[in-house]
Amino acid sequence: MKQILIIIAALIACAPFLLATESRLTSGEYFITQSWSQETSYNRPYFVNVATDNDEAKLPVLIYLHGNGGNAEQSLRGFLRRHPAIASRYLLVFPQGYLKSWNIVSERSKANDRAFIEAIVEEVCTHVNAEKGTITIMGVSNGAALVNQLAIESDLPNVRNYITAVSPLNVFQHDGSNFKAKGDHNNYLKSITPSPGKRILNVSGTEDRLVPYAGGPSQGIRAKEGKLAFVNAEKSIFLWAKAMGFLGDQLVQPSQRTSRYELFSYLDGNVVHYKALGEGHGATRIITEQILMDFILNK
Repeated sequence: MKQILIIIAALIACAPFLLATESRLTSGEYFITQSWSQETSYNRPYFVNVATDNDEAKLPVLIYLHGNGGNAEQSLRGFLRRHPAIASRYLLVFPQGYLKSWNIVSERSKANDRAFIEAIVEEVCTHVNAEKGTITIMGVSNGAALVNQLAIESDLPNVRNYITAVSPLNVFQHDGSNFKAKGDHNNYLKSITPSPGKRILNVSGTEDRLVPYAGGPSQGIRAKEGKLAFVNAEKSIFLWAKAMGFLGDQLVQPSQRTSRYELFSYLDGNVVHYKALGEGHGATRIITEQILMDFILNK
């Protein structure tokens, strides 16, 4: 009898821990607290949508980073309308950039956004209904620039897919010879080798005036001196393919053509670029929900 009472007492003592480790993430607003030059103990929000009509114990996670001037809540609502199949099967996370921007070169935000996103990933993975090893991070424009930086610098083993819309590498992130770490003051002085095993999809528009497809300076995005310059979109995906283990030459001809895009595919479809024909900064529209899901699921 005494042994039974000891066991019961031990279970009661451990109950809070058991509940914490078995908690399920639910839809709503959450926060990560950070301090930096602009703020002290600032609660940075992110919004979660959990598929409610799916009885699976674990759901794959997709984190979406809005563009400069964007709003996470509005982006979430728009994503749910455009991607009903993903919404019904995924745990969606939409972080809000400080001052509606992500700190890459000369944005209004000076926050440590890499630490912010990594903290979200770690927090989400504490919940029992999140798949731990199949996380996808997708970004648009300024958000895609942060996805590039995460792919360059982050070593989180549970992020598998990196999707960049209308932002290939900029010339700070790759100087023509090496990938670069951002550094505390966005100086990009340190060369870095991205960790292997990352799957990367990029889409860029041939008529994009903000982020020129052929590379070179933007007409509108500021940098430290003048305008932010970009790497040629096809060269950018080739640099990623090499970093992920591709040993051949850059593709000159597309792997596939349609009336809307040309596809350049490396490493059996693990590193791919969609050349959106005739599209501008809204080139993301050519990436259908099925294309997105096929890439995420590695089909």
